[in-house]
Amino acid sequence: MRDPDCVFCSIVAGEVDADRVLESDDFVAFLDARPVFKGHVLLVPREHVVTLPDLPAALRDGFLAATQRLATAVVDGLGAQGSFVAVNNVVSQSVPHLHVHVVPRTKGDGLRGFFWPRTKYADPAERATYAERIRSAMT
Repeated sequence: MRDPDCVFCSIVAGEVDADRVLESDDFVAFLDARPVFKGHVLLVPREHVVTLPDLPAALRDGFLAATQRLATAVVDGLGAQGSFVAVNNVVSQSVPHLHVHVVPRTKGDGLRGFFWPRTKYADPAERATYAERIRSAMT
């Protein structure tokens, strides 16, 4: 099921451009347009699901497995020391379509608690380079 007013559904459908780093029958992962740190990835189910409790049981294992792969890929592909993985349900959920944030982390990067400063890519080419590095680390 697709929500025609949902930007993530539009990304999944290919109607809105995004730097995709993972695609499967059930999920799509792409770079966040307003990353906490460069290489910040969002994983979404192709099906329009609003919150984690709404995720069908048949998709749970695949969702977690894809999250694990992305958490490894941001470390291996970007040289990060670790990752921050988070899901918001309703509160602080800027797009009402289930998405998990996978954010590359390094010691001393300045991220404190739940305050998420945002950064920008210099241009689409830099963003595409980060996406390619993560995609390459997933193979």
